[in-house]
Amino acid sequence: MAVTGLAAVLLVIALLLVVVSTVQPIARKLELSETVLLAIVGIIIGSLADVALRSSHTSAFNGIAEALLDFPLNSEEFLLIFLPALVFQGALAIDVRRLAHETGTVLLLAVVAVVIATATIGFALYPFAQMPLVVCLLLGSIVATTDPSAVAGIFRDIGAATRLTRLVEGEALLNDAAAISIFSILLPSVTLHKAIHLGDALISFVVSFVGALIVGVVVGRLTLVMMSAIASSAAEITLTVALPYVVYILSDEILGVSGVVATAAAGLTLSVYGPSTIRPQTWLFLNQLWQQLVFWAGSLVFVLASMLVPRLLVGMTRWDWVLILIASVAGLVARAAVVFGMLPLLAWTRLSPPVPTPFKVTMVWGGLRGAITLALALAVTENEHVSTPVAHFIGIIATGFVLITLLVNGTTLRSLVLFLKLDRLSPIDEAMRHQVLSIGLGNVCTRAKELGDELGFSADASRSVVDHLARRAEEEQAANEFDRALSDIQRVNLALITIASQERSMLLDLFRMQGLSRRVMETLLRSSEAAIDGARLEGRLGYVRALRKRLSPSLRFKAAQWVHNHLRLDRPLMLCMAERFEMLMVAHFISISLTRFMHERLEPTLGSRIGEIVAEVLSRQRKLLDEALETLRLHYHGYAEALENRIFRQIALRLESEEYTTLLSESLISDELSRELLKELERRRHRLVKRMSFDLRSGIEDRLKHAAIFKGLPGAELHDLATTTSLRFVAPQEVICRKGRKMRAIYFISAGLAESHVAGADVLYGAGDLIGAQEALHGWRCPGTIRAVQFGHFMVITASRFQRLIEDYPVVLENIQNILRKREAGERPIALLPGANRKVEDDAGKDALMLLAPKSQLPPAPETKE
Repeated sequence: MAVTGLAAVLLVIALLLVVVSTVQPIARKLELSETVLLAIVGIIIGSLADVALRSSHTSAFNGIAEALLDFPLNSEEFLLIFLPALVFQGALAIDVRRLAHETGTVLLLAVVAVVIATATIGFALYPFAQMPLVVCLLLGSIVATTDPSAVAGIFRDIGAATRLTRLVEGEALLNDAAAISIFSILLPSVTLHKAIHLGDALISFVVSFVGALIVGVVVGRLTLVMMSAIASSAAEITLTVALPYVVYILSDEILGVSGVVATAAAGLTLSVYGPSTIRPQTWLFLNQLWQQLVFWAGSLVFVLASMLVPRLLVGMTRWDWVLILIASVAGLVARAAVVFGMLPLLAWTRLSPPVPTPFKVTMVWGGLRGAITLALALAVTENEHVSTPVAHFIGIIATGFVLITLLVNGTTLRSLVLFLKLDRLSPIDEAMRHQVLSIGLGNVCTRAKELGDELGFSADASRSVVDHLARRAEEEQAANEFDRALSDIQRVNLALITIASQERSMLLDLFRMQGLSRRVMETLLRSSEAAIDGARLEGRLGYVRALRKRLSPSLRFKAAQWVHNHLRLDRPLMLCMAERFEMLMVAHFISISLTRFMHERLEPTLGSRIGEIVAEVLSRQRKLLDEALETLRLHYHGYAEALENRIFRQIALRLESEEYTTLLSESLISDELSRELLKELERRRHRLVKRMSFDLRSGIEDRLKHAAIFKGLPGAELHDLATTTSLRFVAPQEVICRKGRKMRAIYFISAGLAESHVAGADVLYGAGDLIGAQEALHGWRCPGTIRAVQFGHFMVITASRFQRLIEDYPVVLENIQNILRKREAGERPIALLPGANRKVEDDAGKDALMLLAPKSQLPPAPETKE
């Protein structure tokens, strides 16, 4: 009984998946690309199905054969089902921050190369094809898109340079979009005989490209917000499965922009922000799921597309082979012209890092074509408005082009990479290999000997193993040229990259604990990734700059502070302060672990001298971090203690969970008991998920009460002053007031330091000082720019409120006079910057003292021009 209908389709898919699963190990054994082998298998299956339909002896298989050859998917459905998933996973798997440095190269290969290939192939075929130029250009756009799956698979198998793989994968993200956009512009000209206006086509292309980028990023960010709100692993992963199809259809069908670019942008957005938004275990499973989905989709795409090859090649002539060779050579020449002619221009203009010649040769030869090319060719042959000669020409030439790139370029690419020695480690990695192995094998040898003695292995049995390890360690030590191969600067940069990478790993491990703020972890993870990039590009300077940026107030924090100061709304700043407190505390714990990691693991590998340099860098960063944290601890001691206790309880719960898992794995407890223990653990963990309350104004009244300037004020006035006082948290080098600006508020330094530079004198202000009183009262301009020297906590009182305070309570003026007299008597001299420890006695110093002096002791204000 023949299998027909839906059952035949499902059986075909199931059988194709069986074929796909067997192709992978065979390709590995034959050292052949899986994609190439899948294409060959697809052609064979398509040919056998055609033979089965023509033969009267295989009627039982007619249903399956018909389902194979007349698979119920046209070219549009084919692209709609498979293309979003393939593009999205490709973007999701890319290291966006490292790819960002190659933006110029990727755009050149993905956009410019497609345009040039389209034109070159079209004009090369035009004199020989006896077809209109627009048809030849249409064919050029179809075969201009490259398929990275075969190339990237070969590179990964033989261990080619990661940068080469990254360039190929980055190119593939956007070249499908460029080719499909050009195809969409040219096809109506063929079917409807419309004239093409170059200016309109260019504008349409740019609008489609840029609009799609915006749509992809926006939808990607909205998806991340939804995932943060849902906080359920299954729901988060389900959203990512829906995302590529939502953004593709929204862009392509509704908004009229490139669905491929939008999908790629959404995937890249998730790749950038996903690890810091989604829990690590969920992120790991999500990537594994998408790898599996794309393995099925990519394999089925190639098999199904290749099965159409026999049909597309029906009626092929010898002249068609000539045209295929012309198109293939033109495509190779166009790609070589871009890679060898235009990439050096990018390097010369410093828009992109230079690409070595072996990379260029491999990129030219590795421009394979695949399923997308066949799908676009099928779209032309299926279009009823396309004449039969045009459909025949497009179908045969495009299919032949794909076969040549797969069977010629694809089968020889591995040998080319090996010949160019692109599978070898870089000199730095090679030096690191000998260094790591010489140290690591020595440690393994010692531990193996101790373990052998502990477990009672005989001396004869263990001696050969230990001796072999010792010989390998000696050989690696003899070949070790680490000290000569790498300069001190290179080793410092390598150490900082390793430190930043280790910090990222620690943060991801901490992120597994429930209760830590996702926004805090996102901030820390982004800054650690920025530190990796900074160390890789600019060395120590880039690393330090990235970590200092972490400690600087964010734009969100500044906005919340503005709202607090001007609109008297405390909640936004309270939330920001709570997150900053948690961020600083987690970073503090991480910095301690990093220092230990540096001494225990890095210093033995890179040497004590490099260890001292890196330790100094870490020490300076640790000092800044502790300074920022202590400023907050000083004023919010109770919250700091509660937060520290909460984080430690979360760590203890994590350790308890790991202990129960170990007991279960060792069969010391039953499954039922393990479930009960973990259930109880989860209940206790859930109680820690609730956000702690943070009182922004905690202790303000108490701090004003103990300030010498406000001594003698009645309790009611202190309470009223506390309710109208704003807070300002400053970072080093933050400007408090610029020279020549009117001071509309005064600043009481509760903690921290600030400095002012007036006519050659540098004056330092510390805790308890009042900045800007005289200027605020009289409307004078600030005599010198005032900057924060370290992290500080300032209380801000408006000029009008302070003036009313002085009018109502003269005791404040008396307090200021007393402070001024003590300063002038040297009891509390104004501390100058290092190297200038002397009392300010010149006119510039007296001008600076005006910031504290009462008006009765000051000369009239100088006239200032508005």
